[in-house]
Amino acid sequence: MRCPFCNSEDTKVIDSRPADEQNAIRRRRECVNCAKRFTTYERLETFPLMVIKKDQSREPYDREKAEAGILLACHKRPVSVEQVSAILDDLESRLFNTGRMEVPSSMIGEIIMDRLYDLDAVAYVRFASVYREFKDVDTFAQEITKLLKGNK
Repeated sequence: MRCPFCNSEDTKVIDSRPADEQNAIRRRRECVNCAKRFTTYERLETFPLMVIKKDQSREPYDREKAEAGILLACHKRPVSVEQVSAILDDLESRLFNTGRMEVPSSMIGEIIMDRLYDLDAVAYVRFASVYREFKDVDTFAQEITKLLKGNK
């Protein structure tokens, strides 16, 4: 690490501790040349996750967009903000654990629907109606029948 004061490459770490809710390491450093101290942060480098949409176009993954869809499905339902946050955390964990830089939007939709299915039946049907593009009342009825029989 180069000293920001004298540009020397000879520095030493004098203290390290977790920072940013365990997502980074804060390091206190001292320059061997000028004896000035400075702080650096070490973070895990993450790659940008791209979403392949149905029309094969690509856009960056956007947590807020996924959250908006879940919140809309859960509107006036007994689903807490913490539960929505847990769905998003699980979604992101599963997406990043694939190790792929691009994931299809269908994967995102299926993961969210799986979580909503276990959480709230009404929210599940609402989300599925948009995600699967229900065209008529019969499609709703079929999905509700599957839900009542315990099938996804």
